[in-house]
Amino acid sequence: MSLDTGAEALARLAEERVDHRFKGLPPDAEGLTVGELAAQRRNLFSGGFATPVLALSAERLEHNLALMETYTERHGLAFAPHGKTSMAPQLFRRQTDRGAWGIALAVPHQVRVARAFGTRQVFLANELVDAAALRWTAAELERDPDFRFICYVDSVRGVELMDAALRPTGASRPVDVVVELAAGEGARTGVRTEAECAAVADAVAGAETLRLVGVAGYEGEVPQADPDRVHAYLRRLVALAVEFDKAGRFAGLAEIVVSAGGSAWFDAVADVFAGIPELSVPVLKLLRSGAYVSHDDGRYREVTPFNRVPEEGALEPAFRLWAQIVSRPSPEQAFANAGKRDAAYDLDLPFAQVIRRAGTERPATGVSVTGLSDQHTWLRTDPGADLEVGDWIGLGLSHPCTSFDKWQLIPVAEADGTVVDYVRTFF
Repeated sequence: MSLDTGAEALARLAEERVDHRFKGLPPDAEGLTVGELAAQRRNLFSGGFATPVLALSAERLEHNLALMETYTERHGLAFAPHGKTSMAPQLFRRQTDRGAWGIALAVPHQVRVARAFGTRQVFLANELVDAAALRWTAAELERDPDFRFICYVDSVRGVELMDAALRPTGASRPVDVVVELAAGEGARTGVRTEAECAAVADAVAGAETLRLVGVAGYEGEVPQADPDRVHAYLRRLVALAVEFDKAGRFAGLAEIVVSAGGSAWFDAVADVFAGIPELSVPVLKLLRSGAYVSHDDGRYREVTPFNRVPEEGALEPAFRLWAQIVSRPSPEQAFANAGKRDAAYDLDLPFAQVIRRAGTERPATGVSVTGLSDQHTWLRTDPGADLEVGDWIGLGLSHPCTSFDKWQLIPVAEADGTVVDYVRTFF
């Protein structure tokens, strides 16, 4: 797929009609195209939007995109941000326009979405043994010589399944794979020992349908992670690449891929990858952090590496969920009309941040979230808390990976509430 075709697919998103599928959007916008609605530059608070409604901060989104672009450039890293966080092709394009190598993804459906919108380079940070998905991948590689695809392998059995699925296709291009080194005993996927890594690499070498191009892993799964343990794991990953290269396993390649990097320890990745020695060919040092694009007010705000190295900058939470107070049954309790269908809650509950009444915004002093039902936020109110039925409450969210997936079309609003764009998601 050419970039022009991808641009055309992105342009078609603006031609989609606004209707009941997209929650929170103004009811009187029904029938307009997304592009027409965006051109109206409605105000999030006075333009007819209905609660609950999730919004992205235009300024903070731009800040986060720019910060990680400069960070990866400064540290000599290629960047494949994990697109499964947002599954938003418009954001994929903004990331690749800012120099990202490509997009990291997790399952075949996500790869199909990315390809439908012109993404040329995909790193699938997962094992791929589904025969139907492998046949589609082989066909896509045949169809588009500019498409580059890399995925994990972590077992001889997995290699055998991949080879069995790919051989009947007769594809001329092998599927590029990296051996995934596990982050330790009890971690998620990945080969547990270096000896087993060598066995998997041998299996790849024996399969004409596959090509070994490097090694990879995910340091976020290091058990009882701390700086020493994470650095030690990443040094093991680099050492594995060095040993594979010495053994001639990368013969014939133009570059060797070494990849890691979630959103909690990318400073450690930058540190260790800076010390990768010269190998037989250049090394693509591929970072995959993805949650940065929206950041959050909970988990990732606490663990971002920028807390450890503040001189590098700071990410800014870009999401805010707006709900309305619909019940105030007692002085100690209130309920808003957003719930599990609207807010991430798998790591932390939402955070009460601001109250809006009659066009005025103030801190949500004395108001806290205690629970979520399907369509209600449970709020505890301290004595004297100024909260009334009809007020809007702005909630900060934790874990962007489970925030994007609840909203198909997300307004992008400037600080004064002017909605300048809409981000389409595909989960």
